[in-house]
Amino acid sequence: MDGSTNSLDDMSAESSTGFPDRLSLMEVRLQAQEDEITLLKSSLADALRKLRLHDQQIPLLKQQLIAVNPAAARVLNHSCYVDGLSKCRLSTNSLDGIHHLSNRVRRNSERLTKDPQDKTKQRLSKKAASSTNLLTRSPSLESRAKDLISSAGSQGSRRGTQNQSIKMFIRGRPITMYVPSNILNYEDLKMDLPSQKLELDWVYGYRGRDCRANLYLLPSGEAVYFIACVVVLYHINNQTQRHYRKHTDCVRCLAIHPDKVRIASGQTAGVDKDGKPLQPFVHIWDSKTLVTLQQIGLGTFERGVGSLAFSISDGGTFLCVIDDSNEHMLSLWDWNKNTKHAEVKSTNEAVLAVDFNPTDTNNIITSGKSHVYFWTMSAGTMTKKQGIFGKYKKPKFILCFVFSLTGDVLTGDSEGNILTWGKSAADIKTLGKGAKETFQIMKQTRAHEGSVFTMCLQQGGTILSGGGKDRKIIRWSADLAPERECEIPEKFGAVRTIADVDGEELLVGTTRNAILRGTFSDGFVAIVQGHVDEMWGLATHPSQNIFLTCGNDRQVCLWNAEDHKLDWCIILEESGLCADFCPNGAVVSVGLSTGRWVVLDLQTKEVVLDLTDGNEQLSVMRYSPDGCFLAVGSHDNFIYIYSVTDGGRRYMRFGKCTGHSSFITHLDWSKDGKYIMSNSGDYEILYWDVAGGCKLLRNRFESKDREWASYTCVLGFHVMGVWLEGSDGTDINALCRSHSESMVAVADDFCKVHLFQYPCPKPKAPSYKYEGHGSHVTNVRFTHNDSHLLSMGGKDTCILQWRAKGAGTGDNKDHMHSSSSVSSSFSYPENGTQRHIP
Repeated sequence: MDGSTNSLDDMSAESSTGFPDRLSLMEVRLQAQEDEITLLKSSLADALRKLRLHDQQIPLLKQQLIAVNPAAARVLNHSCYVDGLSKCRLSTNSLDGIHHLSNRVRRNSERLTKDPQDKTKQRLSKKAASSTNLLTRSPSLESRAKDLISSAGSQGSRRGTQNQSIKMFIRGRPITMYVPSNILNYEDLKMDLPSQKLELDWVYGYRGRDCRANLYLLPSGEAVYFIACVVVLYHINNQTQRHYRKHTDCVRCLAIHPDKVRIASGQTAGVDKDGKPLQPFVHIWDSKTLVTLQQIGLGTFERGVGSLAFSISDGGTFLCVIDDSNEHMLSLWDWNKNTKHAEVKSTNEAVLAVDFNPTDTNNIITSGKSHVYFWTMSAGTMTKKQGIFGKYKKPKFILCFVFSLTGDVLTGDSEGNILTWGKSAADIKTLGKGAKETFQIMKQTRAHEGSVFTMCLQQGGTILSGGGKDRKIIRWSADLAPERECEIPEKFGAVRTIADVDGEELLVGTTRNAILRGTFSDGFVAIVQGHVDEMWGLATHPSQNIFLTCGNDRQVCLWNAEDHKLDWCIILEESGLCADFCPNGAVVSVGLSTGRWVVLDLQTKEVVLDLTDGNEQLSVMRYSPDGCFLAVGSHDNFIYIYSVTDGGRRYMRFGKCTGHSSFITHLDWSKDGKYIMSNSGDYEILYWDVAGGCKLLRNRFESKDREWASYTCVLGFHVMGVWLEGSDGTDINALCRSHSESMVAVADDFCKVHLFQYPCPKPKAPSYKYEGHGSHVTNVRFTHNDSHLLSMGGKDTCILQWRAKGAGTGDNKDHMHSSSSVSSSFSYPENGTQRHIP
């Protein structure tokens, strides 16, 4: 009996495990059939367009031939008849193939719906039914095809360069590109590297919103901080930048060696373009030469490096590292020898700070969520003691700490208090002979309203503290008596970190990604500013070296690319996602996330106009070259056209381009300002006759020789080569052709900026690849004279300004890249004060 029961259980288990496999197999088959039908549908649509083209061309051709030679016209009629019959057979076979596929899908649907009680089967049957009805989603495609094919007997075909086309596929969808007439042989085209290269010129922004202890002043007069994958060395008096660029993903923490020259920087793990996790590491490098001295921890750390500290009493021999794993592993390294002396699990809670006792290398302190630990290293083993809060309220976070000149440990917490810790002798009377010494709170000082985010020890023993909610900076005497205080402006956020310049002057990093410089007496001004959320909108001025950015933080910022400064910033009611300057340079239009768009006056910063088109986000704003029209591309699948007068201050609805089946992603105007080329979310390329009433141009081959004032559409014959083999359609977020029409810059989804020759219509086109962003690159634009390229990261909130230089010169390493492989890198000598290590 037991045996039969067990066998039934086994059969049931086998059946239950096998059923999902069969369902998965059926799902795969159904998806394959859907793809086949989609491809056939697209092929039929292309065939119908060609037949309509022949309808228009044949009468003209016949008239020309009759005028020259009547006998030739009879030959043409005969050839058209024969060719038309062959087309009819071919198209009839295609329709039969679609009927066959539809029947297969129906049969699979019936097999899956035999058990109506199974919800999974019902879900798949709906999917199968959806596949079966693909042909009926557009108005009677099958019947229209039959009607047109039946009249194809009188149509002919013109072969040659005039209608030569190339197909590229994205996610299985064919996209037809028509070859321009001036290209006689597509196969003979040679793709070269662009004539110019890029070098990193300036980095806009600072990562203060979610990192701490990441701003220091070096003896060279340079402030060192990071954003994205770049560690920036900014000379606060000379206003120059140098960049350390050896990191492969976002930098998360910094530590300064006691010699004030060597620097340790740790990064997050990140992922490669296939989604596989990469390994984090720590670099120790020389701040004078930007040479990497050591790389430690590759293959040891998990997820990322959260905190770093050099030992002090022994001259910086050891480096303490805490990673971002679940256990927040604490490891101790002799970094010069690249050897690990100890490793121990720290805590499952977040660790926010670590440092060595300045008088004893064997003593380390860590703090974070609900803890402060006092570590001791002995014979290669790390042991910890937890700080005892006793009668005092235990805060949720211990956010920072410093060592006073007397050796006390002072911690700042989320309750707004500064706690003074001391060592207590073992309580033998209460706990017995096994009792050990403990670390307890000796004093509690009320410091700030809200959290104490940072503390800084000055040379004379005074202490600086920075508050979160109250945004105050307070200077305390050695015995924690308040001496001076000031409050930073609300627009910069809370105090994140403080660096002492000379005892009076301070550098302050804030939670809204700004770095301030000032004193208690004179107040503080921003020397570094940036966005605080994902950015998408980028536009460059038509005649000046200024550019505008906007993003999800609702900020619209105007930057000066020559002075590397923020000219002005305003806050909108909604997120800004796209922008474009009017050709006269006096106003700029910004598209928002709800269908609204505003026109801003560059001088007064006032809103000139506020209009709404649809109720979905806007994705592109583009003025015609003469400034007479503005095209507004929306996620509601429409392009709204406005006539523009009064120098860009008056707008009237001119028309609406209707025909896309998905949201608008990119668009460009022709040089004569009469036509538009547009891309959509389903990888469609359409052309529009705006001057003729916003009409869709059905015959796309007629636009193959049209010249475009700008080229930002990611799909088109002239930029086919920028797409990697196997791309899914979202791998490229933006591209931009230079005004000289000699190169095209590409922003990809894998944190890279590429520079291609323009045009680049062939697959596997070579390019230079540039790193620095720590997130998907959302946009790129050349300045008005092509002297610089701006690239904008998404989540890294970083703007990188690249200088364009001749291919024979440069001071950075450029990576030559193609869609098939990455070849060896090129290195160039240093030049002046601008040194870059990519």
